[in-house]
Amino acid sequence: MRLLVHVCCAPCFVAPHKHLKMAQHEVWAFWYNPNIHPYLENQKRLQTLQDFLAQENIPSIIKDEYNLEEFLRKSAYREASRCRHCYYDRLKYTAIIAKKGKFDAFSTTLLYSKFQNHQLIKEIGQALAQDYGMKFYYEDFREYWKEGIKLSKQKKMYRQQYCGCIYSEKERYLGKKL
Repeated sequence: MRLLVHVCCAPCFVAPHKHLKMAQHEVWAFWYNPNIHPYLENQKRLQTLQDFLAQENIPSIIKDEYNLEEFLRKSAYREASRCRHCYYDRLKYTAIIAKKGKFDAFSTTLLYSKFQNHQLIKEIGQALAQDYGMKFYYEDFREYWKEGIKLSKQKKMYRQQYCGCIYSEKERYLGKKL
């Protein structure tokens, strides 16, 4: 299967990529993360991904945008439900690119993180697949969590300590959910 995988960061991609390749899928990485702030954090994550893609010769599509104002407009006064909007935006754009690129399916490394709302990601992915006449490839990549940590450390990847948005950064330092 020719699969376009939305990648939130290289450490979340390393183990799922390995297993998708072992399953004989043609895996392409897709970077689109306008939620990641501040700008230097966004660029560190992108550079780490680009280094990994080059090392492993992984084909990719990079949509490098820093849309702080748009992200904040969509999240303001909806901080508790910001992840729904964030998942939707990134998966919608992934579905659009997958359809234009004639991929068989699309997926996301968000399914790797034990900190994300897995059921919500699955629901949004399936709904967008139906809307765009695509297949959403669902796999619970969380089973590769420890392996991904080990591989990313072996590869000396930059490993961030929060999801990416300014609200998750605040939660990291204050230790409480909004």
